[in-house]
Amino acid sequence: MKGTLYIVSTPIGNLEDITLRALRVLKGADVIAAEDTRHSRKLLTHYGISKPLISYWGEKEKVKSAEILERLHSGQSVALISDAGTPGISDPGAVLIKKAVEEGISVISIPGPSALIAALSISGLSTQEFTFIGFLPPKKSQRQKVLRDLGLEPRTLVFYEAPHRILETLSDMEEIFGKRRATLVKEISKIHEEVLRGSISQIFSSIEKSTIAGEYVIVVEGRTEEGKLTTEDALSEVSALMKKGLGRKEAVKKIAEAYGLSKKELYDKSLDFFST
Repeated sequence: MKGTLYIVSTPIGNLEDITLRALRVLKGADVIAAEDTRHSRKLLTHYGISKPLISYWGEKEKVKSAEILERLHSGQSVALISDAGTPGISDPGAVLIKKAVEEGISVISIPGPSALIAALSISGLSTQEFTFIGFLPPKKSQRQKVLRDLGLEPRTLVFYEAPHRILETLSDMEEIFGKRRATLVKEISKIHEEVLRGSISQIFSSIEKSTIAGEYVIVVEGRTEEGKLTTEDALSEVSALMKKGLGRKEAVKKIAEAYGLSKKELYDKSLDFFST
């Protein structure tokens, strides 16, 4: 009989933020697979849990997944944890979970703390619909491309960011998203938790003067009705593409598909726009 893989959410800061069910599963598992055994041992020691630990961080995940799957196929139960939050969500774990599902192993979620939900809940921005992006690319050009692609997204956007890139990311967001409202949550649930609300530029100015450390969650409002693309904006983008060498039809097609506009209508208007 195959064992069970438990996906256990652990505290993102305050060690008290762990469920009774999570503690029961960790105590009852045959083995605990941890992103970083040194980090996880602090949590386990705090709650008096002593179990064999397997590290699966970074490049080890693919190799260690095979070892963990063998244990599961032999009937052992495995509790999968990351350094903080839920495994597989901007954390290692997705590789093992996918393989376990494919091999017919029972995968059970033990829900708990989540930085993105915690930050979203106190952001003061719309929570009806949101899009979780996670960490943006480290390279400026790639990061800006992703942000531009999200420029017309009407849903609230949620990002994670590391301290050494937070100022660069906020600067790019200010350039691309303009005056949108945002909330920045630093070190959520920890001793030095801080929440900043306002425009992106206001948040940038505030954090620029403070000590930059820890992990950050950035919540940005989606594009509003007032911020929707106008026909003139669309035609200007068509013009910019044509100046780069694209033909009118190709330029119109790209802009129309990107912004959900009628290709025929945009093409017809471009004829008038460029003849004036």
